[in-house]
Amino acid sequence: MSYFQRFKGIVTGILIFLFALLLFAFPEEGKYAIAAIISLSLFIYGFKQLWFYFTMARHMVGGKMTLLQAIIILDFAMLTITMTTADDYIILIYLLEVYAFSGLIDILRAFEAKKLSAPHWKFKFINGVIMIVLTAVLFFFGFFRGKIELLVYGYSLSLAYSAVMRIIISLRRTAIVYIQ
Repeated sequence: MSYFQRFKGIVTGILIFLFALLLFAFPEEGKYAIAAIISLSLFIYGFKQLWFYFTMARHMVGGKMTLLQAIIILDFAMLTITMTTADDYIILIYLLEVYAFSGLIDILRAFEAKKLSAPHWKFKFINGVIMIVLTAVLFFFGFFRGKIELLVYGYSLSLAYSAVMRIIISLRRTAIVYIQ
């Protein structure tokens, strides 16, 4: 990891942490801000994948998969934007599902890293399990107790946890491979 990537990871983690604090301070407007941020990030990532396809991936083996991923991600971004007019519970359940899916992806990536004998697979696995457990707890307390504020508080806590993990990963030493 280069110094610029470390700096970018730390700054991103700090910005995510500040956003989590804002959500914690103003839970009433938090659900709309969460939907806006997630849809914006999905749009950015989808257009980044499209740009990658049109500049490089169309010449690669399996490049059409990048195009399909970009289209699906842009569809999810549009779905997230249209959900802002839906009921409050539907918005937050959808966002919790996105967060749980992210945790599942972390667990699957940890198993793949274990197969490849990567040194930090346990860290990814624990992170994914914590994200899924936190999502289940938030779903239970927010949905069955009937308080949307609990879901926003819990989502802001999980966002703060993700920000701290991003900062820790950015500060971790990179293994250097020496070729003799």
